[in-house]
Parts: sequence; C-alpha cells; structure tokens
Amino acid sequence: MKKMLFAACLLLVVSLAIAMPVEELIEIQHDWAVANYITPEDDQEEVFEKLVARARDLVKRYPGEAAPKVWLAITLSTDAGVNGGLGALGKVKEARKLLEAAENIEPEVLNGSVYTSLGSLYYQVPGWPIAFGNDEKAEMYLKKALRLNPRGIDPNYFYADYLLENDQPRKALEYLDKAMAAPARPDRPLADKGRREEVRHAMARARKMLN
Repeated sequence: MKKMLFAACLLLVVSLAIAMPVEELIEIQHDWAVANYITPEDDQEEVFEKLVARARDLVKRYPGEAAPKVWLAITLSTDAGVNGGLGALGKVKEARKLLEAAENIEPEVLNGSVYTSLGSLYYQVPGWPIAFGNDEKAEMYLKKALRLNPRGIDPNYFYADYLLENDQPRKALEYLDKAMAAPARPDRPLADKGRREEVRHAMARARKMLN
C-alpha cells in the first residue's frame, strides 16, 4: 500500500513538473499579435527573431506538448512571410514538420489550429520544385480546420483567402462573412482586431473581383 501511494505521489510530482504554464503560451500569442499587427515594418525582423527564439525554447522544455509546436510553426511562417530572404524556405519547411508533429500528439489542439496553419502553408508557399505548395492539400487541411471550428475567425478567413487565390470571390465572400461574424476570443482581442481588418481587405478584394 505504501509503495502504491509513493508511486502515485511520484507520478503527480512528475506531471506537475512537466506541465506547461499556460501563461507562457498566452504571452507568445499576444506578442505575436503585437509583432504582426502593431510593430513597425523596420523593426519586425528583430522582433520576430526574438519571438521565434522564445517559442523554440518552449518547445524544447515541453517536447510532448502540441500547442508550443503549433505556435513555433506560426511564428516561423509569419517570420518567413514578413522577412523573406534566403532563409524563408527553411522556416516554412520547419513549420510544416512542427505542425505534423503536433498533429501526431493532439490533432484537435487549439481548436484545429494545426490544420488551419498547414492549409495556409500549402497554398501560400511555392509548389514543386521550389517548395511543397499544393492546393489540393491546402483545401483538405482548411476544410478539416472548419469541421473542428466552423465559427472560428481564422479557419473561415484562411479558407476564404485560399478561395480568392483560386479565383472564387463569390464563394470566398460567404466565408468572409462568417469570419466577420465569428465570436470574439476573450484572451486574444488584439489578434481578433487585426484579423478582422484583414477580413475587411479581403472582402474589398473579392467585391472588386466580382465587378
């Protein structure tokens, strides 16, 4: 009996020791929104480098958690888009590997963000032989994200953006309307504000394409 109690206590101590502090992930999410939507363009390269380093450290400390991998992938892919250059391809390839690893751990983590992020990567990066871009895979992943989070602002926005990239403005507007009507995320007000502005720009683009 004593051995069983000791083992149970030991397991509890270990689980507490390796549990990821949610606050750290929330800070990275918030700082990503600041870097992406508020930081001046001239300062973004340095800011994103530091943010990637912080997210990478979180992944190293909690290798069994899916959420840090998703956010390292998001910061890497955003950094690649903002800063470009020769290193961009390596960043998006690493982001894809991280998302695939996160999917193996917890596919539905962060309301399907694995699939939203994978889908957006597949339609935004170049195709073979330069990179791994693939519209069929993009649509598959984006639809998976929508099944997991049908009212979410991100899956609706990115699927709409994918449709615009594929000359489907009328259908894109349906999803942009859903994105604009998405419920607010109480812990991510700045990200919501920035994304809604992107939705408005996408709506204007879609309407222009229809005229």
